Amino acid sequence: MVQALINLDDSTNTVINVVKAKYGLKDKGQAIQFIVNKFVEDEKEPELRPEFVQKIRAMESQKSIPVADFGKRYNMK
Repeated sequence: MVQALINLDDSTNTVINVVKAKYGLKDKGQAIQFIVNKFVEDEKEPELRPEFVQKIRAMESQKSIPVADFGKRYNMK
């Protein structure tokens, strides 16, 4: 495990304390790990997620419907 001495502004410190309290974490280090893990999870590219790939492949295998005039077909004119 790596130890780090960091400087935080008051608002960042408050956010870390809120996360720590909300999720019942033991210390600020766990809160920072939690925040970083959430960020990594949220920033994953959708095309790399297996569920997304399966969804797109299922859509690709569906039969398409040819539409000559999209606006007319969907009453947009």
